[in-house]
Amino acid sequence: MPDVTTVVATRNRADELRRSLVHHRPPVIVVDNASDDETADVAREAGASVLRLSSNLGAAARNLGAEHATTRYVAFADDDSWWAAGALDRAVGLLEGHPRAALLAAQVLVGEEARPDPVSDLMADSPLGRPDDLPGPAVLGFLACSAVVRRDAYLDVGGFSEALHFGGEEELLALDLAAAGWGMAYVPELVVHHHPSPHGRDPVARRRLEVRNRLLTAWLRRPGRTLAREVARAVRTSDGRHGLAAAVRALPPLLRARRPVPPEVEAARRALTRY
Repeated sequence: MPDVTTVVATRNRADELRRSLVHHRPPVIVVDNASDDETADVAREAGASVLRLSSNLGAAARNLGAEHATTRYVAFADDDSWWAAGALDRAVGLLEGHPRAALLAAQVLVGEEARPDPVSDLMADSPLGRPDDLPGPAVLGFLACSAVVRRDAYLDVGGFSEALHFGGEEELLALDLAAAGWGMAYVPELVVHHHPSPHGRDPVARRRLEVRNRLLTAWLRRPGRTLAREVARAVRTSDGRHGLAAAVRALPPLLRARRPVPPEVEAARRALTRY
C-alpha cells in the first residue's frame, strides 16, 4: 500500500495539468475548484481521482483532498509543479523517523534551468536552528507546493483556512501546527520542480491578497502590537491600502476566531522578521 497521496488543488489550468500530472506517482487526488474548462477530464485521463467542487474554495480545497486520502502522509503540489523521483519515499522515511515532525518543506527548483527558489535559500538559512528531533533546519513557513505533511496533524489543526483563499495562506497553518506542538523542517534533499505557468495570475491582485492575508493572520494569531505594525506597514503603499480594505471587509466572521499563539511560538515568529 502507498504511504503518501499527492493532492493538487487547481482551477482552470488544464494545460498545466497535462504537463505536470505525468510526473506524479499514484495515488493522486486533483481537487477542481469549480473549473469551467476541461481540468477534470484531463485529471481523470491521467489516472487521478477527481473531486469537483461547486465553488472555488482556494487553498482550503487541499483539505478536502487530504480528507479523502487514505494514506498517513499527504504531499501537496500545484498544477505547475511536481515532486522529483524518489523524493516522496525519502520524505516518508524521514517522517517515520522523526515523530514530532508534522511537515517537511522541500527545495524548490524553478524552470528548465532548475534555479533554486529564493524561499528555499531563506529556509536553509533559518535562524530557528536544527533541533535534534527534526531532520533539517526548523522553519515556521513554507511553500505549499513543496510540503509533505502528516495527514492527521494537518487535519487536526484545520488545514488551510478557507477565509484566506490563496496568497500567503501557509503562515497561518504553520503557526497552528507550531502552537499544537508540532515541528516543521526544511529538507533540501527533497526536491520539487516548479515550472510556472506562462499564463500567470494578476500580480497586482496577488500582492493585495498577500497583504490582506498577512493582516488577517496577524489578527487571528499574533499580538496586538504586531497587528498594529502590519497595519502601519500596509497604509504606506497603494497595494497595501487595498489589502487593508479587503482585510477589514473579511474580518466580521473572524472576530471570535482570534487565538494568539503561545509566547514561544510568537518568539520564533519574531525571529523571522528579517525574512
